[in-house]
Amino acid sequence: MPEIHLEFEKPIIELRKKLQELQELSESSKLDLSAEIRSLTERMNETMKEIYSSLTPWQRVQLARHPERPYTLDYINHIFPNFMELSGDRRFRDDKAIIGGFAKFQGKPVMVIGTQKGRDMKSNVYRNFGWPSPEGYRKAMRLMQLADKAEVPIITLIDTPGAFPGISSEERHIAEAIAVNLRDMFTLRVPIVSVIIGEGGSGGAIGIGVGNRILIMENAYYSVITPEGCAAILWKDRKFAPQAAEALQLTAEKLLELGIADGIIPEPFGGAQRDHEQAAKLVGEAIAKQLSELRKLSGCKLREQRYEKFRAMGKFTELPLTPEAPAEAAKEADE
Repeated sequence: MPEIHLEFEKPIIELRKKLQELQELSESSKLDLSAEIRSLTERMNETMKEIYSSLTPWQRVQLARHPERPYTLDYINHIFPNFMELSGDRRFRDDKAIIGGFAKFQGKPVMVIGTQKGRDMKSNVYRNFGWPSPEGYRKAMRLMQLADKAEVPIITLIDTPGAFPGISSEERHIAEAIAVNLRDMFTLRVPIVSVIIGEGGSGGAIGIGVGNRILIMENAYYSVITPEGCAAILWKDRKFAPQAAEALQLTAEKLLELGIADGIIPEPFGGAQRDHEQAAKLVGEAIAKQLSELRKLSGCKLREQRYEKFRAMGKFTELPLTPEAPAEAAKEADE
């Protein structure tokens, strides 16, 4: 499979191609081009540093969607040995866009649940492109309740553009399935660590994301709507997605600043897609740190903490109750 490059990475690719040509010329013609190769290598490294240290929100969204980025199963294979997948919601069918089961983490049992995308057309159809259906959320809740009975921590790995919005999904009550998960996750008495590893799209993400700790990878995003969806609503044109990404404040840094995320997991230089093993190592270390703290808390304290965490999210401003208030509100809306 050929290496995939994003639009903003073109200057790096061009320099890399020139460097490769220079190295091949040096070998084939037996010329000493070490000085030129060294100079071009330094220039390429500087260009990479400049690009990746100043990524825009839209560029981070593109990295979060990179088709070579590690998915849930990749992380499970690297850091959760003895994974035993459990299937079905016991009501309708098994949703392949959400996977889960018992596993070991640093020698102790955990329940791992995550959204899963495919890497080609066949696997994407099988995984419904990472868009979970109602039965996916019902399966996830069944596994969480099983983990609660077994008194083992729950780890959720989130990478979805959102819940599947099709007619079949509405017929089987997708909104209710997500709402039930939000309600019931607050009742669980075991630690829950949620990690946004790629896309964190709206209710599709929060349906398995009510955690005591919410971690987000450096180039992942978490938002009430995709930038394209926001652009289509506000600007009536998806081409304004970069502006929408800026306005949505969906980056890891902004989410940490707003108190939505509890920590940012660094990625290998250039993105998690460049080194799956290193990315998994960093995710594993972050999860271990959070679990070591949460395991010290009682079930009641974990429930209380989770509730207070989500109640504290968001801010609003009230205008004074005066006769002028409606006029002031209208003026503020116009501005």
